[in-house]
Amino acid sequence: MASLRKPVLLGLRDSPVPGCPTGPSAWTSSKLGGVPDALPAVAAPRPVCAHCGQPLALAVQVYCPLEGSPFHRLLHVFSCARPTCDRGGSWKAFRSQCLQTQEKEAQDAQKQESSLVTKDWCEGADDWGSDSEEAPPPQVTLDFGKNSNSASQHTDWSAQLHKLSLQDAAQPAPPKEEPPLSLLPLFLPYYICVVDEDDYGDFVNLDHAHSLLREYQQREGVTMGQLLSQSISSDCNEKYEKTVIKSGDKMFHKFMKRIAACQEQILRYTWNGEPLFLSCPTPETSVLPACSHCGGPRIFEFQLMPALVSMLRSANLGLSVEFGTILIYTCEKSCWPPNHQTPMEEFCIIQADPDELFFK
Repeated sequence: MASLRKPVLLGLRDSPVPGCPTGPSAWTSSKLGGVPDALPAVAAPRPVCAHCGQPLALAVQVYCPLEGSPFHRLLHVFSCARPTCDRGGSWKAFRSQCLQTQEKEAQDAQKQESSLVTKDWCEGADDWGSDSEEAPPPQVTLDFGKNSNSASQHTDWSAQLHKLSLQDAAQPAPPKEEPPLSLLPLFLPYYICVVDEDDYGDFVNLDHAHSLLREYQQREGVTMGQLLSQSISSDCNEKYEKTVIKSGDKMFHKFMKRIAACQEQILRYTWNGEPLFLSCPTPETSVLPACSHCGGPRIFEFQLMPALVSMLRSANLGLSVEFGTILIYTCEKSCWPPNHQTPMEEFCIIQADPDELFFK
């Protein structure tokens, strides 16, 4: 009897985000590249690399509200795309949420404000061009005193003008300017469409091919190593066999077999499901850190797939990323404090491409 598993949604690259390649899109959209969109009343994450201190580039944005939850929910994954930067620790994931009622209230308030502004402008427009009833504009006056003579008025006026300065007025501090988009690392933005893995029907079944291979080996009396040595040049033979031994374990085979039916998948989403490991987890990543806010456990939510590497194309700078798979773990409770306005950082596990590790 086949074991039950949670449904898996696959993300595929769709059409380019229209408009300016570096412009924002709707926060309800899932996409790769571009700039991070922000939920209402929650700031967009702008993380920097823990190693080089430079801004990170948005790899993916995933709109993923949970079933039965009153929250809108948005996840962002960033990467340091500079070739000289250490990949480990240079990936970051953030979760943003807002109540659907708060979003509606914000929209209603915005509509009401727009309506009032339009009404005020229209009422003011009726007074334009009125000669007899037009009220004089307000004037800034100085109190000189009733018994002042002309000379004292002049002296008082000059003294008071001398005391006036721009510092006396309570002016709000200018907002901190962010670097222009042309200086931020950006990947060309594409929408992500979602399909159900089961819609692909029959997975590529390699069992029959393996059975034929075993029959051939038995009939010809040859081993896999001998077959490999016959098909590759002698100068590459040793390296290739080591690669096969290194990446030919059960976990790597399971990974490749599972994605064979849809090799163009860039994202696998299965909330509280099982990740598809490319290699055995290291001891450092076997124990997941608890949620930094509520202290609860984290669970697997989605992962980025190897096909994404070639699709993250630089929009303005010479950028590149290399990875095997990126596993994203989030708070099991999806906690969100009332009136919280900053994204919460979640946890990433980076597994490198075995071939990349071998040839470095």
